[in-house]
Amino acid sequence: MMFNAVWFDMQIDHSVVESFGGHGKTAILARVYPTKAVGDKARLFVFNNGESDVKVTNLNAYDMGSAKITTDA
Repeated sequence: MMFNAVWFDMQIDHSVVESFGGHGKTAILARVYPTKAVGDKARLFVFNNGESDVKVTNLNAYDMGSAKITTDA
């Protein structure tokens, strides 16, 4: 079976999930209200409504730092 590679980037910030596919050509934004996932409680589910199989071959996850806001004028 032949697979076509698909690139997507997902950014999760508290209750907002942003997904970008096709190197930014497609975007999906959703607001969710999850419980905090820590350690072995963290999960990622990949689903597909198409007719082809999906196989995740590479996944990188990074913690984002907090934003630093200054009010200097």
